[in-house]
Amino acid sequence: MGFQVGSTLLDACVLAVLSSGDTYGYVLTQTMRDVTDISESTLYPVLRRLQKDGYLTTYDQPFQGRNRRYYAITEDGKEKFEGYQRDWIRYKSQVDKLLCGGDDNE
Repeated sequence: MGFQVGSTLLDACVLAVLSSGDTYGYVLTQTMRDVTDISESTLYPVLRRLQKDGYLTTYDQPFQGRNRRYYAITEDGKEKFEGYQRDWIRYKSQVDKLLCGGDDNE
């Protein structure tokens, strides 16, 4: 992708992934990489910030003798994600008008 992904869009994408179900860091990173070029060193501070802000919670599950840290979206996180979705629809529409010309190309 040729565009930089800012922190707000990263937050929205993480919340989008977790709105489909709890997951652990590796799977979350791989899912995010399907959309944008992101490293674990970029993703984990995002996860910590979202957790600190009350949008995520974590829990550990044993797996092959080790614990995996799972991330889950909270009710506040779901509300935040819904707001991001609304904002994204408006923003995307405005950018489409600029880049694609005229009316929305949906």
